Amino acid sequence: MIARAPRGLTVLSVALGLATLGEARAGEVTFRQPMDKHGRFTNLDGTVPQSMGSVLKWGLADRMMGRRRRSPARAPVKHQPVDLGLVATPPAAGEGARLTWLGHAGWLVQLDGVSLLIDPMLSRSLPGGHRRNVPVPVEVRHLPRIDAQLVSHNHYDHMDLPTLKAVGAPVIAGLGQRKTVTEVGLRCTELGWWQQAKVGRVTVTFVPAQHWSRRGLLDANRTLWGGFVVEGPSARIYHAGDTAAFDGFKEIGRRFPGLDAALLPIGAYDPAWFMQKQHLSPEQAVQAFVDLGARSFLAMHWGTFKLADEPLGEPPLRLAAEWRRRALPAAARRVPAIGETVTVRPARAPAQPARR
Repeated sequence: MIARAPRGLTVLSVALGLATLGEARAGEVTFRQPMDKHGRFTNLDGTVPQSMGSVLKWGLADRMMGRRRRSPARAPVKHQPVDLGLVATPPAAGEGARLTWLGHAGWLVQLDGVSLLIDPMLSRSLPGGHRRNVPVPVEVRHLPRIDAQLVSHNHYDHMDLPTLKAVGAPVIAGLGQRKTVTEVGLRCTELGWWQQAKVGRVTVTFVPAQHWSRRGLLDANRTLWGGFVVEGPSARIYHAGDTAAFDGFKEIGRRFPGLDAALLPIGAYDPAWFMQKQHLSPEQAVQAFVDLGARSFLAMHWGTFKLADEPLGEPPLRLAAEWRRRALPAAARRVPAIGETVTVRPARAPAQPARR
């Protein structure tokens, strides 16, 4: 399929054909999405999200009984306005990649003449009253021309329809997302795990994550969640989306050797009994980085919204402590300010990934 997109996008195509629900073709291998008997997506290990009883226990009972850790909803987190001159034009082929953290899981990823938004969330608050801890680092009207928007899953902190609509670029998302996206007037390419789409010279691959999906009361796991590998001649970048710890990191690293950067979540992990099935702790994020075999670690999913019980400023402290404990190279760990741009230059031309 080739979609003629607004705002100057010249090529947006599914490289390996549209997936049917529950099935995706990767090279010569057909990968069947894991699903339960009701036709809902599951994780690779067959798990499903927390029960409503667990959600109520965390949200109400534990708070009433005083068993939850309490911490302020606001905290100092380093932030700055996006350097509009720096991001106005994406790097040309061979110049590496520019990665600008927009807060939470949102990134502006620019490489090989292409500008992509991943999980853009530029609204001031989330449904339910969660307000941003720091200002929005860039207004939509000041963004460069965006060629495509990548959405990891349909939770409101990752799939922000007001932002997507305001940007206006076509969307690449998991299976089952087209209806929601097209209802706000945008084009949508759906991908199953290991499927690919082309945006100019850049290939986008939707990869597994350990998470779940829900946007309403009755649609749990009816749409697919995941992460993204974005690769062009200049660099190969991994964005984890939302994920818990799972064996899939090793497989992603095997299929995409030589990742130049891994954008990994480090927040919303407390209490562990509830959060560890859906989010990474800082220590687990370090293990994911090791499993992926990436050259550099860029932290995300912390400091923007108060979504769990840990203090907003705690995740990078625990990340630094675990990094030192493992004696990993200090230069490989980056904790950018919200709004900061990091330039990634590959050590060598990316190797062709193993697709089997």
